Amino acid sequence: MTVALFTLGGTIAMAGTGSGGVVSRLTGADLTAAVPGLAGIPLDVRDVEAVPSAALAYRQILDLVDAAGAAVADGATGVVVTQGTDTLEETAFLADLVWPHPEPLVFTGAMRNPTLAGPDGPANLLAAARVAAAPAARDLGVLVAFNDEVHAARFVRKTHSTSTATFASPNAGPLGHVIEGAVRLLTRPPRHARLPPVDRDRLAATRVALHTVTLDDDPALLDALTPGLDGLVVAGFGVGHVPPDFAPALGGLAARMPVVLASRTGAGSVLRDTYGAVGSETDLRRRGLICGGLLDPYKAKVLLRMLLAGGADRAAVEAAFARHG
Repeated sequence: MTVALFTLGGTIAMAGTGSGGVVSRLTGADLTAAVPGLAGIPLDVRDVEAVPSAALAYRQILDLVDAAGAAVADGATGVVVTQGTDTLEETAFLADLVWPHPEPLVFTGAMRNPTLAGPDGPANLLAAARVAAAPAARDLGVLVAFNDEVHAARFVRKTHSTSTATFASPNAGPLGHVIEGAVRLLTRPPRHARLPPVDRDRLAATRVALHTVTLDDDPALLDALTPGLDGLVVAGFGVGHVPPDFAPALGGLAARMPVVLASRTGAGSVLRDTYGAVGSETDLRRRGLICGGLLDPYKAKVLLRMLLAGGADRAAVEAAFARHG
């Protein structure tokens, strides 16, 4: 039983103080040496690139998934990825869209760096390694282990800027917990079929934007946002509403490219046909917008970009959002 550990930097790997604050200096060997409980789990440690998670790109995550898959092919029981938490909900979801293996791929990180009292990185790394090694965690796709909770990548969100309990799954709750060192899975959602491989160069050239609607918003902002776009995600109010002036503009865009309607609230689903006023979800769907369902705007953007980079037409995009949302 061997767990492959890929390290990408982030708060969990920060130590020492530079002129601008804490800096990334810890290697995978440094991280594991600080966690005595890892002694019982054989690790194959691979340092990738120590960068803040805000600097990560789709190509890096897809390359990491390929490397993790190769580790599984070589016999790894599971894989752990450590990275910064800023984009972890997006990178984990991206990985989940393409991870084909039954072995768990587990993302984790830290909110309190090792220069602070009570850093949470060692406990999160230990929990992630235990999840990656657990037979019960197989066939669940990509997971996030944080604060002794186990979350599905497709449900999890970062909900607080500083709390060590930041990761939560508002619509589903955690899949399980790590209790006294044992992984306890309480529910097993069925996995979605993975997306087909995409050309990395085409992915880099695929442009999808996200616009979050706000009070008294100006639809003219869309004119500046949309030239050269392949797709757009709109984070609407509540169950999927926008100001009335936005509706014609969004309808015009939906005639040219896929426009996905999500909710900016952080939990709950966009509705389909409850409200009927101009700018409501029913009106927007009639104008050609695609219902994002339960997907939050950030995950909707990841899914839409991957679909378009893979050459999906409108029907395929709608079908994918019906499955994932």
